[in-house]
Amino acid sequence: MKTQEFFYVLEQHKNKSLLFEYAPDLLVGANYHITEVKHLTIDSVDCGSQTDAWKETIVQLWESPNELDKTEYMTVYKALAILKKVGTMKPYTLDSELKLEYSNASFHTAQLFVNDFEIQGDQLIVKLAIEKTDCKAKELCGVPEKEVEKAEACCSPSSGCC
Repeated sequence: MKTQEFFYVLEQHKNKSLLFEYAPDLLVGANYHITEVKHLTIDSVDCGSQTDAWKETIVQLWESPNELDKTEYMTVYKALAILKKVGTMKPYTLDSELKLEYSNASFHTAQLFVNDFEIQGDQLIVKLAIEKTDCKAKELCGVPEKEVEKAEACCSPSSGCC
């Protein structure tokens, strides 16, 4: 989901509580805070020597250990106020991909994509997903999909790619 699309969804549901589902049926705790917003420019070279560049917005969520008993989730209205304040300090690239960065004691730190959202009563539930890494130069390097699925890396020494 693009940053602009995320803001649009939030604007449509200001009166709801904002929940994040980081894995099926697992929610970020109600004690979460938005602790950082990152505006990144990625400038990359893949294993086929192709260059690429794009922008990302990363919103970091953190669960406060001092609020473990908290049961009320942040409102969409409050989250929007935080995100808008950030935008006045460091403008967003609205067509950038949005990711949520999160971890807890039983879930590794990950940058998660917004996969979907749903409304349940007075809650806006943002459904997050992990996207697996992939070789962007499969065709250029002559690596068939099945070999990659069998853990044949496109940049293995025998691939002739790198």
